[in-house]
Amino acid sequence: MRVVSLVPSLTEAIAVTLPGVVVGATDWCSHPPDLDVMRVGGTKNPKLDQIITLAPDLVIANEEENRAPDLTALREAGVEVLVTEVRDVPQAFRELARVLDACGAPLRPRWLDEAEEAWAQLPEPERRVTAVVPIWRRPWMVLGRDTFAGDVLSRLGVDNAYATHADRYPRATIDELRAAEPDLVVLPDEPYRFTADDGPEAFTGLPCALVSGRHLTWYGPSLGEAPRVLGAALRAARR
Repeated sequence: MRVVSLVPSLTEAIAVTLPGVVVGATDWCSHPPDLDVMRVGGTKNPKLDQIITLAPDLVIANEEENRAPDLTALREAGVEVLVTEVRDVPQAFRELARVLDACGAPLRPRWLDEAEEAWAQLPEPERRVTAVVPIWRRPWMVLGRDTFAGDVLSRLGVDNAYATHADRYPRATIDELRAAEPDLVVLPDEPYRFTADDGPEAFTGLPCALVSGRHLTWYGPSLGEAPRVLGAALRAARR
């Protein structure tokens, strides 16, 4: 089986479960750290000619991360493409199982069972807080409705202040974000790399949680430790 993955979290899931199956991945596929395969460009601008040259049995994509015209072009070139959709945690587990099965996994991997169990056993939050969750600045963009990361935070007791917005990733000014009167600002390190010196200064007076973007937005092996890692970062910000 030869697989090209255009989704970083799914690249990790496939490579960990089926070593040697992934033959191509995007420049953003950073896990596993020792992944040694042909790099085929970005998620939004893959090098289609390189993908076709690799002669994959299957290309793994996502309806949000990858552009429909690119996937259509691959199909027209005779390449089979599997497109995933992940909007919440339960759907992530279903799609992971579907992808691994399509890639030839003979059994459901243990890490997937352990990750699903970790989320199933998550205790009810003692209290809920409201947050804005920037994912970009210049211009500022935040999590809106119907997102996987928003569902992850909700299960950890954090309600997205923009969860009912018409857009999935709305733009907003700092004044608008502050006017939402959040209890907390959640700042992931991807897609924009927020740091202690880049992000919190815009929200003076509000607690800011700097969190791992991989644990917040990736659906793969990181799901197993995400409740613990994210929970610790959120609690630290609220102390």
